[in-house]
Amino acid sequence: RIMTSSAAARNQHLDELRALMASHSPPIHALLIPSEDAHQSEYVSERDKRRQFISGFTGSAGKWLALITTKEALLWTDGRYFLQATNQLSDRWRLMRMGEDPPVEVWIADNLSAEAVIGIDSWCISVDSAQRYEQAFLKNNQTLFQLSSDLVDEVWKDRPPNDATPVIVHPVEFAGRSVAQKMKELREKLQHEKASGIIITALDEVAWLYNVRGNDVHYSPVVHSYAIVTLHGAFFYVDKRKVTTEVKNYMSESGIDIREYDMVQLDVSLLASGQLKGSAVNGSLHMEKDINVAEQSKIWIDSNSCCLALYSKLRPDQALMLQSPITLPKAVKNPMELTGLRKAHIRDGAAVVQYLAWLDNQMQENYGASGYFSEANGSQKKEHLEIKLTEVSVSDKLEAFRAEKEHFKGLSFPTISSVGPNAAIIHYSPEANTCAELDADKIYLCDSGAQYLDGTTDITRTVHFGKPSEHQKSCYTAVLKGHIALDAAVFPNGTTGHALDILARTPLWKSGLDYRHGTGHGIGSYLNVHEGPHLISFRPSARNVPLQASMTVTDEPGYYEDGNFGIRLENVLIVKEADTKFNFGEKGYLSFEHITWAPYQTKLINTALLTPAEIEWVNLYHSDCQKILESYLNVQEKEWLRKATEPITASS
Repeated sequence: RIMTSSAAARNQHLDELRALMASHSPPIHALLIPSEDAHQSEYVSERDKRRQFISGFTGSAGKWLALITTKEALLWTDGRYFLQATNQLSDRWRLMRMGEDPPVEVWIADNLSAEAVIGIDSWCISVDSAQRYEQAFLKNNQTLFQLSSDLVDEVWKDRPPNDATPVIVHPVEFAGRSVAQKMKELREKLQHEKASGIIITALDEVAWLYNVRGNDVHYSPVVHSYAIVTLHGAFFYVDKRKVTTEVKNYMSESGIDIREYDMVQLDVSLLASGQLKGSAVNGSLHMEKDINVAEQSKIWIDSNSCCLALYSKLRPDQALMLQSPITLPKAVKNPMELTGLRKAHIRDGAAVVQYLAWLDNQMQENYGASGYFSEANGSQKKEHLEIKLTEVSVSDKLEAFRAEKEHFKGLSFPTISSVGPNAAIIHYSPEANTCAELDADKIYLCDSGAQYLDGTTDITRTVHFGKPSEHQKSCYTAVLKGHIALDAAVFPNGTTGHALDILARTPLWKSGLDYRHGTGHGIGSYLNVHEGPHLISFRPSARNVPLQASMTVTDEPGYYEDGNFGIRLENVLIVKEADTKFNFGEKGYLSFEHITWAPYQTKLINTALLTPAEIEWVNLYHSDCQKILESYLNVQEKEWLRKATEPITASS
């Protein structure tokens, strides 16, 4: 590979890091660099992108990590990012493929010397991960060492500053439930588990519980903060520069004490010993001493999201390690949140239709493409283009259409705008200076979403503005069949996403095809675009939580041919109670309601491969699409949508 200036700088940073490791007391034989911040977030602020800074790998959306030893640099990622990581890592790095290569802790135990010291920033690792690593390291008497400072920060000379963007109160008209209601239920759960308090570290959980939002992380409307809730008090740990008078009054009225962000570790120690003091709602001081915390009551932490730095302030027998009691109530949307999500998806669908109609017109005018509807052969690009269409410039146009919509607050993740071979990179992220130009003879995949005050969206459509091959059509149709099969599923209460995942894959499996990602994830209400605890996936974790009515989940099967093309179709679904003729076992049955609205490109469908029921599904969806979206469109856009939603037949 050609050595770029940034790659040369990263090599220098590696050397500097190894020098710090060698001079540390005790010497560090290997350094773990996770992708997460102190809250185990999926998307992190620019100043928390340590793994990206040191490796050059920009992949988001996952718990990837780097390992620096005295001689090697390794990066672990999953199948969505194998291609991207191969392209972005320099020859000083080794790609470790999750699911194929050993996990990091097994690799360390097997490859590093006995009694090796493995350094970690204890703020950036969860209790679960730390305990898993420590267990693996016992084999060779290796040590997981908690560093007093992050060594990457010491070599990152131009690390971005900590911006003080204000905390925003999220109105109950969008949240659907007051802080008082949420706190009452939370305290009931604490009492049920005989816990005296809970430490909440996940940013979306703090935001949901206290009905606040922020702008500290791109794509996720959260604020860097912690919460501690006890049976009698509540605390909000945040950079006080971010606290407006409105927020101060709001928190005071809600009985919540505002503390400085970096006070949380000290307060966890006080909580552990029953010494945590706060202001009660009536203004008088209270202490948690009356429950004798230190002797009998547990402190609830979610070991999947709580960092080692805070856990280490508790006695091991004091921690009640269970899934956070906030995770499920946040995932099961209340009626107001569901209404908001439906409305947000309608406005969002209108923006996507406006975009596709605009892009169709541009491709025909500037690239001589046959267009969205025609399969005529050949395309003649203009020699002197007035506007060059690139993956980035067209996705900027899509964002502009969204920005015109009511309650728009920004994107919900970096838009995956991908042409031809780039569409085969599952989580491709185009860069302005290196991205591809649009091409009338290649597939175009666009996976995008937005944040609105009333909901979060995530939609994927795949299109071709020229003449697709028969192979591309049959692959698209197989993906569509899986997408429909999941959408139309009816299943008993207690069913997990692990059991449903096969529905979306079966049509692909029949041709010996598959895809290397899960089929669906939950989605937040003006919160994180990827939300647990449920998911639809082949991964074992999808067995943990059954789907429940009023949860949201995406339906996004795909198919990818490296170096050629990629196809994905994605809608957001709401889980609802199904109206079945019978009710075997008195379990109650569930089904889905799709809330995403944008057409499927009918010229990519080989209707001979669809059943009559699937053809009926497409036609009904398209009919609904037209009725629901047309009031948001101008005359030309309405006509485009009318044409895009014309009924298909088995013989067409």
